[in-house]
Amino acid sequence: MTTSSATLSSSAAAPAEIAIGTWVGRVFLPGVGPAVVYVHNGLAHDITAYVATISALFDMADPVAFLRAVPLGAPLASVAELLANSDPATRDSALPWPLAPIDLQAIKAAGVTFAASMVERVVEEQAKGDPSAADGIRRSLMAEIGTDLSTIVPGSDESARLKALLTARGLWSQYLEVGLGPDAEIFTKAQPLSAVGSGAEVGIHPKSHWNNPEPEIVLLVSSAGHIVGATLGNDVNLRDFEGRSALLLGKAKDNNASTAIGPLVRLFDETFSLDDVRAADVELRVEGLDGFVMEGVSSISKISRDPADLVGQTISRMHQYPDGFALFLGTMFAPTKERAKENGVGGGGFTHKPGDIVAIHSPKLGTLINRVTYSDVAPEWQVGARALFANLAQRGLLGVACLPEDGRALG
Repeated sequence: MTTSSATLSSSAAAPAEIAIGTWVGRVFLPGVGPAVVYVHNGLAHDITAYVATISALFDMADPVAFLRAVPLGAPLASVAELLANSDPATRDSALPWPLAPIDLQAIKAAGVTFAASMVERVVEEQAKGDPSAADGIRRSLMAEIGTDLSTIVPGSDESARLKALLTARGLWSQYLEVGLGPDAEIFTKAQPLSAVGSGAEVGIHPKSHWNNPEPEIVLLVSSAGHIVGATLGNDVNLRDFEGRSALLLGKAKDNNASTAIGPLVRLFDETFSLDDVRAADVELRVEGLDGFVMEGVSSISKISRDPADLVGQTISRMHQYPDGFALFLGTMFAPTKERAKENGVGGGGFTHKPGDIVAIHSPKLGTLINRVTYSDVAPEWQVGARALFANLAQRGLLGVACLPEDGRALG
């Protein structure tokens, strides 16, 4: 996987398995609006006339069968051409470009799902958002714990014993609670329709001095709780804000352009399943304008809670999602590689700088690539549910934006 500090499109190649999987996404059609696309033989076809929202597609009894039966007209473009037009700095505004491949779904995230990132959350908490204190706290904490947390099953008798031990030493933390206890941390990452797609800018809060990308796999789940597919995501995170107080989680996580998802959703079919997700590696590469390069890998096989369990803890009789949801699975990647200090800030490891190119890659899902800017500089999010439905109404497509229980389009 390679990236360029100059343009995003230089590394925006189509996923390697684009010709064998079942892939869907969303694109913006200039002069028209957002469109649902089905990828067949590497070519993107507009199927909005048959199903106007990704949410409705995923609520069908058999989305894959529907896609394979839908009539296909002339393709809009190849996936490679769409991704090559994804960079706003070089985009041809007369041609379509990719959007985040979800729409009405709630955007949820599971936190503290890997032992390595669990320790880093505790470091943030004890550092009170001060990156210069992180290294000393990290060394002290690991010496005190003295065990491999990745071997402990959350909610088990062993985790309960460790909790009692750490509490007696004054080391217990709210992050260890959700990392080792029976209940997973599930939070709202962003609002429906607010995610940006591959090629778009991602935003960090202008007052943050300690932040990082979080490369993750994102599961797509129907309103009935069925996992229908997966894609990649960047859960942009402000370590200093969350470290100051867990009550600042919303400000640490949900800012303009702080959620990137894409490039496409790969549906579960005979070529791809949840077991492929369980075995996946998610690669990260960050290139800065200052010449800084950082790479890392997050292996889903090392997750402390099974992805199906995380979905089960998100949707239940206690909490429903009528439009379905996208669920970030968390990451084991918490970067500690030191970057040159600016204005005396540093000591905690990596932090973003504007202009960073972030590429998140997994062989069976492709590459999500974005450029970093500040949240108050990135384009404002303006297309919410009312704007989407107004556009679909103008195009005469409201009847295929929703589905009744039997899976047939209305209208």
